[in-house]
Amino acid sequence: MSEPHILLIDDEAIALTNLTHVLKREGYAVTACKDGAEGLAALRRGDFDLVLTDLRMPGVDGMEVLREARLTHPDVPVIMITGHASLDSAVEAMKAGAYHYIAKPFRLAEAREVVRGALEMSRVRRENRDLKLRIEQLRNPHTLITQDLGMQRLLETARRIAGTDSSVVIHGESGTGKELLARYIHQSSRRAQGPFIAFNCGALSEDLAASELFGHEKGAFTGAQARKIGLLEAAQGGTLFLDEVAELPLSVQIKLLRVLQEREVLRVGAVEPVKIDVRVLAASNRDLQEALDAGQMRGDLYFRLNVVTLSLPPLRERRDDIPLLAYYLLRKFAVTMDRPVKEISPESMQRLAEYDYPGNVRELSNFIERGVALARGEVLDVEHLPQHLGKLTVRVFTPELAAAPATLEAQEKEHILRALELARGNRSEAARMLGIDRVSLWRKLKKLGL
Repeated sequence: MSEPHILLIDDEAIALTNLTHVLKREGYAVTACKDGAEGLAALRRGDFDLVLTDLRMPGVDGMEVLREARLTHPDVPVIMITGHASLDSAVEAMKAGAYHYIAKPFRLAEAREVVRGALEMSRVRRENRDLKLRIEQLRNPHTLITQDLGMQRLLETARRIAGTDSSVVIHGESGTGKELLARYIHQSSRRAQGPFIAFNCGALSEDLAASELFGHEKGAFTGAQARKIGLLEAAQGGTLFLDEVAELPLSVQIKLLRVLQEREVLRVGAVEPVKIDVRVLAASNRDLQEALDAGQMRGDLYFRLNVVTLSLPPLRERRDDIPLLAYYLLRKFAVTMDRPVKEISPESMQRLAEYDYPGNVRELSNFIERGVALARGEVLDVEHLPQHLGKLTVRVFTPELAAAPATLEAQEKEHILRALELARGNRSEAARMLGIDRVSLWRKLKKLGL
C-alpha cells in the first residue's frame, strides 16, 4: 500500500517548513503550498488522503479551500489550522465540513494524533466506497471483466463508437459476451437512460418475427385480438440488439432495412407509420459475409448494419482472463447464493485454465455456478467441478502427427460428439455441458450433418 499523501497549505514559511518536516518523518508524502491559491491548484491536480490548511490567509483563505475540497473530494478529510483560535471560527469550519480544528501554537503529539485519526477515517471511507462499487459490480449482470490487451483495445473502440449512432455488428462465438458488449455500448452512449432491448432472431417463423419486431394492429391476422407494440417501437430513444440477425427470414430483412432507412415502423395491418429513434446493434456467431454469400442475408441490409464490426475473441484466446473471470464469478455466485465459498483450489484452477471452453465465458460461468452450489466450505475443489472438465481436451495437431491441421468444423464436430457421449445422448444435458442452449445445439448438429 502506498504512503498517505497529505496536502499542506500555510502562508507562514516557518510553520510550513516545520510541519512538512514532522509529517515526512511520520512516513507521509507531503505536498507543501505557500498560499491558498497554490493549494487550490494542487488540490485540482492531485489525489490526496488529507488536507491541512491554515484558516486565515490573504486572497484564498482556508474556508475556500475547505469548500473546494468538500465539492471535488468529498471523501478527503480537511483539518483547519489557525493562529486566531475562536469559538466562532471553529463552529463555522466544522459546520462547513471540516474534520478537525487545531490552534497554533499546537503540540506535535496533538497534531500527530489528529492526523492519524483523519487518515484512518479517509482509509475507511475509501474502503467503503470501493466495497460499494464491487458489490454494485457483482449485482450488475452486464459487467465486462478483462485484463487481456486485445479485449481492452476492443472496449476502447466500443467506447469511441458509443458516442455515435452508427450501426455495429458484433461477431463472436456463442458465449463470448456479444450481448454484454452491446449493453456496454448502450450504457456508454447518449441513449444510456433509454431502454435496451435484446431480441434473438433465431428459430422464428416469418409472421412471428415480423409481429415481434414491428408490432401489429388489432385484427391484422387471426388471433390478433389487440394492438401490439413491436420491439422497434418499445426501444424508442434507446437501443435494439438483434442477436443472430442472419437467421431472420429474408422477407423480414427487407422490412427491417426500410425501418433503418426511413426511421419509421409500420405495424402489421397498420396504414400510418410511426416515427422511431432507435439505434440498432446486431450480432452473429458466424461471419455475416458467409451468410451473404450463402444467400441467407440481403446485401443491402448487410451493408446497412455493417458500418463497424467488433470481433470478440473466444475465451481460449484470452487465457489470462480465465483466473480473473473465475474469481469474479466465484464472488458473484457466492453473494447471490449466500454461500461461504472464497477460494478456488490450485488443482481446480489448473483444470479451469487448461480447458478449451467451446461454450466460452458462458461455459466457465456454468462451471463456477455449479461449484459454488456444491461446495460445502470456503474452497471450490475439483470434486465440485464437472467430471468431464479434465477429460474434454483439445487435440493438438503437429507436423509429426498430421499432414495438415484439422479444420475447426472437424474439431467442433468431435467435441459435440464427445459431449453427447458423456450425456448419454441427452441433447439438453449436452447443450448444458457445452454452454449453449438446446436450439443452438440443434442448429449445429443440423449444420454438421449429425
